[in-house]
Amino acid sequence: MNIEQLAQALKNDNEFMDCVTHWETLPAIDPQYADFPDKLNPRLKEVLIKKGIRQLYTHQREAYDLASEGKNFVVVTPTASGKTLCYNLPVLNRMLSSPDTRALYLFPTKALSQDQVSELYETILALEADIKTFTFDGDTPQNARRKIREAGHIVVTNPDMLHSGILPHHTRWIKLFENLKYVVIDELHHYRGVFGSHLANVIRRLKRLLRFYNTEVQFICSSATIANPVELAERILEEKVELIDKNGAPRAEKHFIFYNPPVVNQQLGIRRSALLSAKNIAAKIIANDIQTIVFVPYRTTTEILLTYLRNSLGGHINSKQAVFGYRGGYLPNERRRIEKGLKSGEIRAVVSTNALELGIDIGQLEAAILTGYPGSIASTLQQAGRAGRKRGLSLVVLVANSSALNQFIVNHAEYIFKQPFESGVVDPNNFVILTSHIKCAAFELPFEEKEKFGVETTTEILRYLAQKGILRETGGKFHWTSDVYPANELSLRSAINDNFVILNSSNNFKVIGEMDLFSTPEMLHPQAIYLHGAAQYQVEELDWEGRKAIVKEVDVDYFTDAESKTDLKVLTVERRDDPSMSGWGEISLTTVTVLFKKVKFFTHENVGSGKVSLPEIEMSTTSFWQEFPLDIYDQIKVDRERMGEVLRGMANCLGDIAPLYILCDRKDIGSISNVKAKFSEKPTLYLYDRVPGGVGFSEKIFTMKKEIYKAARYLIKSCACEAGCPSCIGPPPDNNPIRKNLAVTLFDYLIDLK
Repeated sequence: MNIEQLAQALKNDNEFMDCVTHWETLPAIDPQYADFPDKLNPRLKEVLIKKGIRQLYTHQREAYDLASEGKNFVVVTPTASGKTLCYNLPVLNRMLSSPDTRALYLFPTKALSQDQVSELYETILALEADIKTFTFDGDTPQNARRKIREAGHIVVTNPDMLHSGILPHHTRWIKLFENLKYVVIDELHHYRGVFGSHLANVIRRLKRLLRFYNTEVQFICSSATIANPVELAERILEEKVELIDKNGAPRAEKHFIFYNPPVVNQQLGIRRSALLSAKNIAAKIIANDIQTIVFVPYRTTTEILLTYLRNSLGGHINSKQAVFGYRGGYLPNERRRIEKGLKSGEIRAVVSTNALELGIDIGQLEAAILTGYPGSIASTLQQAGRAGRKRGLSLVVLVANSSALNQFIVNHAEYIFKQPFESGVVDPNNFVILTSHIKCAAFELPFEEKEKFGVETTTEILRYLAQKGILRETGGKFHWTSDVYPANELSLRSAINDNFVILNSSNNFKVIGEMDLFSTPEMLHPQAIYLHGAAQYQVEELDWEGRKAIVKEVDVDYFTDAESKTDLKVLTVERRDDPSMSGWGEISLTTVTVLFKKVKFFTHENVGSGKVSLPEIEMSTTSFWQEFPLDIYDQIKVDRERMGEVLRGMANCLGDIAPLYILCDRKDIGSISNVKAKFSEKPTLYLYDRVPGGVGFSEKIFTMKKEIYKAARYLIKSCACEAGCPSCIGPPPDNNPIRKNLAVTLFDYLIDLK
């Protein structure tokens, strides 16, 4: 059965269609063309024609023209719309006429860097030009690095390597820095939150060094569709940026199906597991030999679903050779093998986190299953775009889970196709991140006394670092004092660099993965089942001081799920809106993992539990809070215990809904409530950044609180449950509808506040 026949079979399947809330057919779109520029190098034009490119798409021509005018710009068009040519064309054209020109390409991942450079190689070989193009990342052999530094015309790398491998050693890269003309930043929308805040500071350091070498560059960015591409680009680059957002590329027909698993407990509003529903749909598609990608939200669910699919497909295909998982924590060589297998077609299906959301060429996938709403419209369309990247019909199924966010989306498909896109949020001046990069910049070049690095208080920060003995102030300059370079100690992917390595005692303590500090207590506590490659490992020992977990191979029929408790204290009030009784500022969080449950594969029954005894993790971050007056109990006639239940439900609902309004994942925002807050003694809701120092998510919530309250109220009121369920404010401790009604009343109260 081919993809067209499968789509028709699904339409004729009554059991499947009973769960379909919306079936959107995105029609094919014809291309919009523009002629080649008159000044395009004839050799380059000839190569493009030989590759079947006889005209440019309109957005590609617009990009060439802006590049020719020396302007910075950002191209915002859908997946597989030819954005690569938007920067390759002007870069190659200039290099053919000015051989000393250099370009720096930044991709968010090593995999994407290596994938994109292969296409560039083909064009350069066809040109028979002396344009040396190299990938420079952690996998580049030492003996090749000198050649790249001295002879590389186009250096393809990632922000991490620019941060730790190029900028600190700029004196070895003089040829690049003195002749650099173009800096290309691909997948700009990916640089939000912590990663984007780090990148903005890396760009500050790059520009600082370019001023030292008297070099001016042009920035070319590309992005998936977001609400504020220019604002995001200008925030990261601190330069004026032009926008190209009229797409001229064609699109093949795509079926986009919204699937809501059936309710299995009407009274409690509990639905069949999204994971099991996705497994059933994916197995049916893969069994028909349709190459498929299944996206899941977390590392653990990657391994659980991979286990389920291999088990259910055993009678149809060699599932161990044809179905693989793909996520962060896999070692690089393992990920490369999977990418190669997908591209060749040898691998017929992959279960992946958003690690494969970016534009890596993994072949002609025909179907994509999204297990849960990915957290943003941009990510949804990026993941959907992984199917049908070439030509021909493709199929996308979004399988909703029971969360409030997912239920909102699955019942309001128009939000995906008609609402404005979310905004990308970054905070380059986050004190933790900024200070770390000032240290890195001081190592690269001494700071002048009055020099500004992003903020007016740069000199004060430099003096603070000098007082701590990190810098030395002499002769009106601040010098780095240590032989160790600070970039090596700073990760761009988190606000802190503190990972745990995972060692397999069943195989000579071989490293099989890694885990960040904040995820470790819940996923690598003693007795936890760590899942990797559809195999189970039990944690024998967690060495907290040594930052390592010792695991052993086991064969069990369950996985573990841990629970943590969080305590919150307000430290400073940065913004206050007295009429609405809301604020935003710095908070201190203390989190401790207290217990874990054993959950049986397939049935998801609770088959046991245990206590966890690990150190508390403290974190300073930023939070939005919403207070209620002390007399709210009298106003709505509710006792303190019931109020606590209502506030918890409202906090959960807000935590689910808020990511719709800011470009972030659900896990980037924490939400808790207090019946009597320590700060004010009032009933209070908190929505906070799950990032040390905060990166602007909660401040964005502060400015959009009324829109978020209205969406949360609508979701709760329109939910079909009687007393609350996982799709709105969470399951009730009893079957009394008053809790749900009170939540609606309290949101009405907040919306009416001036």
